[in-house]
Amino acid sequence: MRLEIGKFKVKDIVFGGETSYADGILTVDREDALKVVREDKYITDAELEIVHPGDMVRLCPIKDSVEFRCKVEGGEGAYPGVTSPLGQAGMGRTNVLDGVSLLAVGKHWGGFQDGLLDMGGEYQHYTIWGDMPNLVLVADTSEAEERHEQQKKNHAIRWGALRLAEHIAQCVRDMEPEETDVYELPPLAARDEKTKALPGVVYVLQPQTQMEALGYNTLVYGWDGNRMLPTLMHPNELLDGCLVSGSFMPSSSKISTYEFSTNPMIKKLYEQHGRTINFLGVILSTLNPKMEEKARCVQIAGQIAVAIGAQAAVVAEEGYGNPDVDYTAMLVELERLGIKTVGISDESTGRDGASQPLVSMNPATDALVTTGNVSQFYKMPAMKVIGELEALARDGNSGGWEGCINPDGSCVMENNGMFCANHISGYSRRSCSDF
Repeated sequence: MRLEIGKFKVKDIVFGGETSYADGILTVDREDALKVVREDKYITDAELEIVHPGDMVRLCPIKDSVEFRCKVEGGEGAYPGVTSPLGQAGMGRTNVLDGVSLLAVGKHWGGFQDGLLDMGGEYQHYTIWGDMPNLVLVADTSEAEERHEQQKKNHAIRWGALRLAEHIAQCVRDMEPEETDVYELPPLAARDEKTKALPGVVYVLQPQTQMEALGYNTLVYGWDGNRMLPTLMHPNELLDGCLVSGSFMPSSSKISTYEFSTNPMIKKLYEQHGRTINFLGVILSTLNPKMEEKARCVQIAGQIAVAIGAQAAVVAEEGYGNPDVDYTAMLVELERLGIKTVGISDESTGRDGASQPLVSMNPATDALVTTGNVSQFYKMPAMKVIGELEALARDGNSGGWEGCINPDGSCVMENNGMFCANHISGYSRRSCSDF
């Protein structure tokens, strides 16, 4: 399977009379773009803003981040099964506007799955979005039944962002990319003997799929991940938009749609394929609420790894708390089967860093990478807000609480509420120090 990602290197975003790309500048026709968002009858109000690195701007409550991308050949659309008919991802060519993103922000109502980020100041570099220009969709909806719920589907805003990102990317559909990344991974049996002789490595991704009710979990080709068993997938499928982020889990522990489709860990494994490893593919696993479901999932994933000849695995967990049980069990099972594992997750060690980092621990899990502490405490100065800062205190954002916002607009919060800040996808810049 061969996938080409055609890149257009965006230096800046501006508003103008026609949506277009030229010389590193993405121009967005504001009114035309908003028409796409307002196609959803549940969108009651929508605006577009542009933010740049260093702007003293705070965004809250953030629902998702999406890369601007469009399918040029070899598939149905940028997010098959979600914004387009079901079709095969991972082959042909997809054009992307590289180095920028679309951020979806609620005008008022948030929840514990929604986040906050700063474009400037001390916390600018705590997320990847603080270092890139972003188009910001700020919208409100008539999904009134969700407004006072801590857990929200955020369907209208999230789908509006997906449609808008794909619509804007159409401006480069017929253009020749400035740079093309090629991802080609032959079937296991078709690889040359030199590659087969290298250690076989599989990437085990555990996206958030714990909600038994539909509409909250990570989507796989539009299918709710809670309804799946572990599945072997080609890494190109992920890089080509087969996963859409859900609306569940405290924000810093989430993997955004942007990160699913630009996954740096997959790209790093690709870089080493044929050199130091034989990259076998992705086992897309699940996170489950019940112990029997956890055991079943781990058992099936383990047998897939054995069947494809895995000698080593990288396991990435989206979330923490209850999912730590699935995560640890996966690591232990793979080790039991003779597969060397490295785990990637964040941790919950308390504000003082002294608490047990994972709910479930085991001596077999002796190669763990931390991407951050969800309980890390922040003191944040006042700055301009896009959205509504009060959502941090009022609506159950997992990083905020009643009284966390001061009269002058400054606030305190836990890392729990910083949008996808722990970057479990592999973007994280954080580490754990012993001293």
